[in-house]
Amino acid sequence: MKAAARALMPDYLRLIALFGIVIVNVQFIAFSALGSFAEPGGETALDAVTLWLVNGLALLKTYGLFSFMFGVGLGFLMRSAQLKGLAFGRLYRNRMIGLLVLGVAHGCLFYPGDILTIYAVTGSVLYHFRDWQVVRLVRVGAALLILQVLIAPPLLLVAPQTPPDIVALEHKILTEGEFFEAALFRSIGFALLMPSFLVIQGISALGWFCLGLAAVKSGMIDDAQHPLWRRARRLCLVPGVTISLVGAAIWQWGPSAPGLAMTTAAAPVATLGYLGVIAALSRSPGRITARALAAGGSSLSVYLGQSIILTTVFSGYGFGLWSAVDRLMATAIAVAVTAGLIIALSIWRTRFALGPFEWLLRRMTYSGNRA
Repeated sequence: MKAAARALMPDYLRLIALFGIVIVNVQFIAFSALGSFAEPGGETALDAVTLWLVNGLALLKTYGLFSFMFGVGLGFLMRSAQLKGLAFGRLYRNRMIGLLVLGVAHGCLFYPGDILTIYAVTGSVLYHFRDWQVVRLVRVGAALLILQVLIAPPLLLVAPQTPPDIVALEHKILTEGEFFEAALFRSIGFALLMPSFLVIQGISALGWFCLGLAAVKSGMIDDAQHPLWRRARRLCLVPGVTISLVGAAIWQWGPSAPGLAMTTAAAPVATLGYLGVIAALSRSPGRITARALAAGGSSLSVYLGQSIILTTVFSGYGFGLWSAVDRLMATAIAVAVTAGLIIALSIWRTRFALGPFEWLLRRMTYSGNRA
């Protein structure tokens, strides 16, 4: 029983995070990403409610779940390298280079809000923490999350408004432009946005990396019944989600500054609560759920597939739905696309051990080594 739980929590975590992150990302894929982040907006009352729920329940939380899993992945890679007698430093360097290549391509061609580039850069810093003890990793991780809470809202609130002519150009390119025009526009946005993303999101990412690595070193990730997961559910879930929803409501319908600050501050607490719930769900699955979990293990392929398909659905060179549907419908499309990718990957994994992008990243990681 215990062995099954040890193997299941990472898969449940990846699967749930994949749905959460696409709910957030589609708001910037299907609609203008050039408006002030401090003003959530929404064309209709339904749009406003949808944004409130997305910001209150998913924004920054699912990003935290993904970042936590990155730290877990480092711990697993260290284990694998040790068992196989391979040089971990070379493997990790190759993996970060591979993530950077995939991230830049993803950010330029499909989605300027790419997280892989941030992971490659901040993950290179994490390498220097690999031998730290659990207590030190937890302390530094918590400090970084607090730092992000302190600096993110002011930086976002002072971000300049995008000139109207640039917003008009975005609309024209994404509703009428060909793929090359859209990719060029996204490339410019990616280059301009990434430095600030590295500061605002990179700090929290590194904090969650540290906590994920600590979870591997302490054995918590292997034990879904660990008492700390129960404490996370009991102490963090309700307060974190409640404060986040209240903050998101103020952010949506009231003064931006306090609402944004509350939403940002509550995100790490809510994320810890989500981790506790995921641990509670990590039980031996049925046949269908087991196949979905296996597909969720190909999270890189699902994440990149989400952007490739959704940009095609919403852009003018595809189905042309950019800003043509409401936010609830866009969210439903994103969830359906993710479910379709999970089904496709579950079929793929019956014949292949890895998803297509996992295979590519593995080739890059083990280049010059025997896997």
